Amino acid sequence: MVTNPDQPADRDGADVELARSAAREVGGSQVGDHLGARAGDESGGAQLVTHAFGAQVPGYVGWHWAVSLVRAAGSDVATVDEVVLLPGDGSLLAPAWVPWEERVRPGDLGPGDLLPPLPDDPRLAPAYLLSDDPAVEAVAFELGLGRERVLSREGRLLAADRWRAGDFGPDAAMARHAPARCGTCGFYLPLAGALQAGFGVCGNDIPEADGKVVSVEYGCGAHSEVVAEPTPRGDFAELVYDDGEEIVVDAPAG
Repeated sequence: MVTNPDQPADRDGADVELARSAAREVGGSQVGDHLGARAGDESGGAQLVTHAFGAQVPGYVGWHWAVSLVRAAGSDVATVDEVVLLPGDGSLLAPAWVPWEERVRPGDLGPGDLLPPLPDDPRLAPAYLLSDDPAVEAVAFELGLGRERVLSREGRLLAADRWRAGDFGPDAAMARHAPARCGTCGFYLPLAGALQAGFGVCGNDIPEADGKVVSVEYGCGAHSEVVAEPTPRGDFAELVYDDGEEIVVDAPAG
């Protein structure tokens, strides 16, 4: 802690020098010119003034040293309260800190990684609670024997929105060019519970959707009812390229 016991007549100038000295104790030669001072809130009669000095720190463009001086009520002795390096309006800053549970994105989970749900995760509900999902009611008796928690209504709605907007939803490019929808396909395996009417799993090993949740409105060219139309005999494809050279077939000898 640095104090100014001399109580000079030029108190403002002395405060600047006191603040500069405190800043140099921290920043050394990286402390630049005095940029100004700003008075803070007075509490209990004490005066708080923050002095700013240019920061000549590599990589910290636009930053400044901020030195806060406090003077007790009725006292001419200033005390250094804090010395910090602060960014200016145009300074380059690191991205705002985001909690880890919000940083993890779909696809980030790797082999061996553990991602426990939040204690109050709204997507989950105790299995013994009444629900509008018949599948949840069917497992309510499992408390203590099976699953302790099941998807809540909010969790199911979030999943449904995510699946419909994904690669196997009705708006996917494959679905837009499909001859029919998954809901009428023999390879389509409906889900159980409240999502049964909207989603299922593809059981065809040919398309990319095999083993994945697909919307009942999704579709692809491997639909079970697709029928190949045979090419009639005698029909030939049109000539699509002509190099201009005449092809001569030699007549058989004799």
